[in-house]
Amino acid sequence: MKLDRNFYRKDTIVLAKDLLGKIIVHNTGDTILKGKIVETEAYLGVNDKAAHTYGGKKTKRVMPMYGTPGTSYVYLIYGMYYCFNIVAKEEGVPEAVLIRAIEPIEGIEQMAINRFGKRYEKLSNYQKKNLTNGPGKLCIALNIDKNLNEEDLCGDRLYLEKGNDEEIQIVETTRIGIDYAEEAKDWPCRFYIKGNVNVSKL
Repeated sequence: MKLDRNFYRKDTIVLAKDLLGKIIVHNTGDTILKGKIVETEAYLGVNDKAAHTYGGKKTKRVMPMYGTPGTSYVYLIYGMYYCFNIVAKEEGVPEAVLIRAIEPIEGIEQMAINRFGKRYEKLSNYQKKNLTNGPGKLCIALNIDKNLNEEDLCGDRLYLEKGNDEEIQIVETTRIGIDYAEEAKDWPCRFYIKGNVNVSKL
């Protein structure tokens, strides 16, 4: 079942936790790619020194964060890797959740080709382990790029499904790669499913 707009209209920390276990679906037109969200990070807007919108920053790049909950915010890091975020809370409040890792579910052959240029069976164990265990990696595998920035996640191209009502244990810890963020680097805003092998860093 596809998640509706109301699912995203909530506190950003709550959304970051609620997204765990949900399914990202990308209908590329040629194939369906699906992955279960296993790791997320919350970015808390104007008061969060790790957020692109800290201090109320408004640039063309970050404006999607001010948009409608359930909209994508896709940006480039290091000039080469895309990161996929989901806008949270309410319009005008620039907060979002970064999807850090997924567990491949459907379209795995295509994911392997997208990431490594070869079929899944030809991947080394190291490549299989690193197929989608990071924000840039999952975007390559799912073919998410700047063309999907500001995509309505309640549409039919890129969206989320409820997934199974499985019991999961959520680990709460600090975010990764934001040492510049002073005290905000120690905020417990990263969440992952305990025991899942696709998590980027335990």
